[in-house]
Amino acid sequence: MTGLLYLEDAYIGSFNATVVDRQDGVLFLDKTAFYPGGGGQPCDIGTISSGDTTWTVSKVKRIQGAVGHFAEGELPDVGTVVTGVVDWERRYGLMRTHTAMHILCGVIWRDYQASVTGGDMQPLKGRMDFEFETMRRDLVDEIEHAVNLEVAAARDIKIQILPREEAFQIPDLIRTKINLLPKGIQEVRTVEISGLDLQADGGTHVANTKEVGRIAIPDYKSKGKINKRIYVALDALT
Repeated sequence: MTGLLYLEDAYIGSFNATVVDRQDGVLFLDKTAFYPGGGGQPCDIGTISSGDTTWTVSKVKRIQGAVGHFAEGELPDVGTVVTGVVDWERRYGLMRTHTAMHILCGVIWRDYQASVTGGDMQPLKGRMDFEFETMRRDLVDEIEHAVNLEVAAARDIKIQILPREEAFQIPDLIRTKINLLPKGIQEVRTVEISGLDLQADGGTHVANTKEVGRIAIPDYKSKGKINKRIYVALDALT
């Protein structure tokens, strides 16, 4: 098992770790700040270095309970202490985007009680599908206004890891139409936007909604009779 540093602190951009295994261009460490992807959020990329040698991490993936860091070249030996550096601009863009998606989800659940049916994101843009029968521009404009009020409210984001039984006592913890949490998971990580939203989630987020910046909804589409897609876009930081 790999220690997952990002679960409690998404702002860790660099870290030291020890190589515990290597195989076929994949490096395994005792701990990592690289997010391996999941829940619609892409994996991190970056570098791992030891001494004068640096390896580019092009992909990160969960492999049988561990996190594999994909890199090319002659990888460091087991026992080597290495330094990992996450591509911070990309990671922070994903953190802002992921929190923006939770703001959108929280507002739509609060105001329209619509469940999420799917979602995907890239740095500074994403899409989320909801159980809406109809979608029109004036409704989208209302939603856009409401989500930006939540950004301006500067709400704190709180992370907790709870026993499964305790977590599932929380009403509406799972906002997706299908419960994606495997039965074998005994601890559940929750992400709370104070006063707005509380969900089970394993991804990385900013610490306060003000960090998200303005959320634009540039487009929307019908993806089925009761399935409407909303696109979001964020401004780049200057």
